[in-house]
Amino acid sequence: MSEPQLSIRSAKAKILAQSLARRTGLSMNRLVEQALERYDQDLRAGANAHPIDAVWDLAAEGRKSVLAGATSNHDALYDEHGLPRSGR
Repeated sequence: MSEPQLSIRSAKAKILAQSLARRTGLSMNRLVEQALERYDQDLRAGANAHPIDAVWDLAAEGRKSVLAGATSNHDALYDEHGLPRSGR
């Protein structure tokens, strides 16, 4: 009994698959299977829930390096009129 066939008519997909197959040593069939499995896992894990989620993830990661007690308050830089304080 023969394997079911998948036919994708995309020159770009073919070029990518051939290039990756050469670089990885995998057959194009196995390469496509692995790519689809990984994409399925990512979707199930919610990795692609919404594009803005990636921004929030980056912000949370960056926040880890901020010292405790640090704020984004810049009141010390401005006087009571909202003008920049002199650097004296």
